[in-house]
Amino acid sequence: MKQGFSVLMVFALVAVLTGQAAAKPKIEGKPVEYTAGGVTLKGYIAYDANMKGKRPGVLVVHEWWGQNEYMRKRARMLAELGYTALALDMYGEGRLASHPDDAGKFSSELMKNFPVAKERFLAALDLLKKQPTVDPDRIGAIGFCFGGGVVLNMARQGVDLKGVASFHGSLGVVKPDQPTPIKAAVRVYNGADDKFIPAEAIDALKKEMADQKVNFKFVNYPGAVHAFTNPEATETGKKFNMPIAYNAAADRASWADMQKFFKEIFKK
Repeated sequence: MKQGFSVLMVFALVAVLTGQAAAKPKIEGKPVEYTAGGVTLKGYIAYDANMKGKRPGVLVVHEWWGQNEYMRKRARMLAELGYTALALDMYGEGRLASHPDDAGKFSSELMKNFPVAKERFLAALDLLKKQPTVDPDRIGAIGFCFGGGVVLNMARQGVDLKGVASFHGSLGVVKPDQPTPIKAAVRVYNGADDKFIPAEAIDALKKEMADQKVNFKFVNYPGAVHAFTNPEATETGKKFNMPIAYNAAADRASWADMQKFFKEIFKK
């Protein structure tokens, strides 16, 4: 009897361990290519290969430096949370900037020609929706710095997203040809000491969101400056004499709030 009981215990233990092994996340990331307007765009998709079924998808829009390792890291972090994430390429051909002059040139050219930016964003959205791990009816977007401005303006353009979250992003409005109601819920995480974001821009954003009755929240993090989520920002700021720096507390708090936000908007 004791021997039989021991055998059952072993089988039970194996079953538990096997179940735990199967449940452990297996994050896979891979480069992907897609096109918009005849331009090849180079993105990066991350997902949990051990997770069953379809799940929400999240677009990740890069800082003005381009789709680099930092953005791929954020995509993997989203995959660990149970999402399929696509770090998209807004510049084309995977272009990266290593100097602020080039970064400013790349980003300003694109924002001045916003129909091109929108076309590239929508191409990435279409690619994400077609992924076998993605529920196409539950898509969101996050963006950092330049990318924060992009996702905010895609919401303003009426792009069909459940929600967007902007991290230390620009707040300015790119005017569409015709006013379009905002469909997405919006979260904006801002550094209270960000020298690139004037108080007037914050006031205008809050009024805009209130006028449209958007599901909206604006969070100002005391002591945080521009690029507060990027661990490399402090060193980059020193190198180029820019008012940017990493702020661990603001980084953790904004990411935690984003997680609550996504649980809210993606619930069935």
